[in-house]
Amino acid sequence: MSDSTPDIIYTKVDEAPELASASLLPIIQKFAAAAGVSVGTKDISLAGRIIATFPEVLTEDQRQSDDLAALGELVKKPEANVIKLPNISASEPQLVAAVKELQSQGYALPDYPYSPSTDEEKAVRAKYDTIKGSAVNPVLREGNSDRRAAAAVKKFAQNNPHRMGEWTADSKTRVASMPGDDFFANEVSATLPKAATAKIVLETAGGETVLKEGVSYPEGTVVDATFMSAAVLDDFLAQEIEKVKADGTLFSLHMKATMMKVSDPIIFGHAVKAWLAPVFEKYGDEMKALGVNPNAGMGDLLNRVKDNAEIMAAIEAVRAERPPMYMVDSDKGITNLHVPSDVIIDASMPALIRAGGKGWGPDGKEHDTTCVIPDNCYAPVYDEAIEFFKANGKLNPATAGTVQNLGLMAQKAEEYGSHPTTFEIPEDGTVKMVLDDGTVLHSHAVKAGDIWRSASARKAPIEDWVNLAIERQKATGYRAIFWLDATRAHDAELIAYVKPILEAKGVADKFEIMAPREATRASLETITKGENTIAITGNVLRDYLTDLFPILELATSAKMLSIVKLMNGGGLFETGAGGSAPKHVQQLQAENHLRWDSLGEFCALGESFKFLADARDNAKARVLGDAVETATQGILDNDRSPSRKVGEPDNRDSHYWFARYWAEALAAQGEDAELAAHFAPIAKALADGETAITGELAAAQGSAADLGGYYHGDPAKTASVMCPSATLNAIIG
Repeated sequence: MSDSTPDIIYTKVDEAPELASASLLPIIQKFAAAAGVSVGTKDISLAGRIIATFPEVLTEDQRQSDDLAALGELVKKPEANVIKLPNISASEPQLVAAVKELQSQGYALPDYPYSPSTDEEKAVRAKYDTIKGSAVNPVLREGNSDRRAAAAVKKFAQNNPHRMGEWTADSKTRVASMPGDDFFANEVSATLPKAATAKIVLETAGGETVLKEGVSYPEGTVVDATFMSAAVLDDFLAQEIEKVKADGTLFSLHMKATMMKVSDPIIFGHAVKAWLAPVFEKYGDEMKALGVNPNAGMGDLLNRVKDNAEIMAAIEAVRAERPPMYMVDSDKGITNLHVPSDVIIDASMPALIRAGGKGWGPDGKEHDTTCVIPDNCYAPVYDEAIEFFKANGKLNPATAGTVQNLGLMAQKAEEYGSHPTTFEIPEDGTVKMVLDDGTVLHSHAVKAGDIWRSASARKAPIEDWVNLAIERQKATGYRAIFWLDATRAHDAELIAYVKPILEAKGVADKFEIMAPREATRASLETITKGENTIAITGNVLRDYLTDLFPILELATSAKMLSIVKLMNGGGLFETGAGGSAPKHVQQLQAENHLRWDSLGEFCALGESFKFLADARDNAKARVLGDAVETATQGILDNDRSPSRKVGEPDNRDSHYWFARYWAEALAAQGEDAELAAHFAPIAKALADGETAITGELAAAQGSAADLGGYYHGDPAKTASVMCPSATLNAIIG
């Protein structure tokens, strides 16, 4: 790589993973330097992205380069080697909170305009909207996904099975989805025979409005369009609230407002309005004047109306009539509908399924739960999983096989790339996608308030995805299933790509194609028998399944091996999920105990070194990578992962043991005498310093920790908190 670009990029992110980096990254850099490998950072944190977006209002000292854009260019090059930690995919409340924190630190950023009216406000809002939701992953993921449990992690989980909740046949837990007129039912799809540019227009009685123009697609792109009826959604939500009350279960809504940053917050807002329907009917205008936006959640709503006793009394009256709600934090009264980013479906549903179908109610106890997932595209996966466990009982992690995943995600594939082409329809009419030659590709009659969106998947990523699946199946011999529904418009277009490639390669007999519901059952049956399978899926299912199965198999998805084989030859190594990161930070701030487990970072690090070794013919890097695997196994075998309780070993302790096992493995190996000699004294110092180091780490716990900020902490304060052992610091340098 060039002199200015490090050999390995380690991303600067947010919350618990970034706190852990303050402790782990100095160790990585120290060890890598011995092999002549440089490890640098690029800032893709929420705060960093905000700062980079508004240089014109900041001082010279405050400005930051646009590291996300730089990484976006790097991942298109064969020399790319990026370790990507989980970053915040910001919901609107998170973005606003980060802006307020930065403003309090002296950054003269503009306020987030909730309802922009002037051109200046609209320009500011447009800039902030580029930061919301999944702004990072589509830029960096210039390749498809290979996610699986590392062999050491899977072995440990089988030898040390985690606790599973009991499932019973009479469980009332269920999934509820719309009866139709949702994104699934209304989807249309076409594969473009040649490159094209499209515009999206809304034709109404008053004329034509251009919603979006200049949307370019290369030849072979699968282009979808669909919409969700707002009226049908509202009827469904109202009926489900009454059904839940009759069933005696908890009401819960499961969305992904962080990734589907336009459509899901709108659906979330419909649920808030449905829950408080009598209040909105009577006080809607008054609440609007107070700045209430149901899309921001009940937490924001309650804060805005708290001084109006009449509205607060009306809310309490409605609450008394509603069924109990699934709680994010029952002690603090934080409900399922408080914040759109608090209940993320790919984390919340697996946790509920692992717990035997139980969710936490406002009484602080577990109850059967109605899981409201309005759209039918992926809800059947969770519905089928629940029905499977009702019939068969809980999964046994000690004997269960594994589900690996190959996911189509490159170049903003499918719904996760749909944000710029998603619209809340302002008035009745017809939405059309019109190609540059005048062809009307897709058309939908819509009503005011409907949510219309278009998504796409390009030919090269699709073909790469199928070929990756062929490679993986050949390497493992596992049962391999394409999770594609021939009755869904988009999936039918993908099947038209998949089948000819499989047949041309002579491997069609080694693959099955099943709709997600059937594939869920087949996969659960397979792993229940102790056998293994590969789920070959689109982008959203990649996300959902690489939480669902790891949480059932391993108790967490943070320990997954996640490799993105970039299409131009580079490597992107992801370190696991960050959904529980906020709670980890809160515990650190209160008790100076960080329970974040860096096992995902360890797994990615080993793969990154080995990729570097192959790409640069660097034998020393391979020795480092092999030793990382030995150290990771040592963490698992010796139970050196963080505890959840203050006063017990935490993330910083696990980093000490990782450094020690890594140094010991390097000192003991016989492939590179120079590295062995270099690390022998380091390994001895780490072993000799055990009592002092663990004592210093233990002494740091118990009192509040000052990080200097949540979204934009002070580096010196964070380093002081995360590196409290003077003995370890002296060894690492």
